[in-house]
Amino acid sequence: MRKLKNSELGRLNVEEFKKKEKTPIIVILDNIRSLNNIGSVFRTSDAFLIEKIYLCGITAKPPHKEIHKTALGSTETVDWEYVTDTLTLIKKLQNKGVIIASIEQANHSTTLPDFNIEENQKYAVVFGNEVKGVQQEVVSASNYCIEIPQFGTKHSLNIAVSTGIVLWDLFKKIKF
Repeated sequence: MRKLKNSELGRLNVEEFKKKEKTPIIVILDNIRSLNNIGSVFRTSDAFLIEKIYLCGITAKPPHKEIHKTALGSTETVDWEYVTDTLTLIKKLQNKGVIIASIEQANHSTTLPDFNIEENQKYAVVFGNEVKGVQQEVVSASNYCIEIPQFGTKHSLNIAVSTGIVLWDLFKKIKF
């Protein structure tokens, strides 16, 4: 076995990425503090052809040196928009038929493995602040709360890790 060279990976260029059919998932970042986390979410969203990222509240927006450090150019490929208020955004998306799922530990949450995808349905997943999580008003307005099962002593995962886990799981359920 040998590692593949970048030239052997068959990756899309920016133009090809923009034209490619996107996965019907929107990522919403609700008051994310860490610029490295924001960049990592862009990079993961690029990997799974995510339709769009919304940056809300205190979440920083490109161009920013610290975001670019982990995004590795994906701020140029993934469509994104800054919106001041997360709650207003999710209500607007719901009015367009988008199902909103906050990624949060909550009563009546659905574990990620048990979350079922409806065919031909667009989803928006909300990831919250590194300390406070998704705002309660956003959780309350969401159609679902999805919880990543955890079995150790810690009560949460880093947002970049959570995004990778959730997007991979949803991508598999939609594409395979």
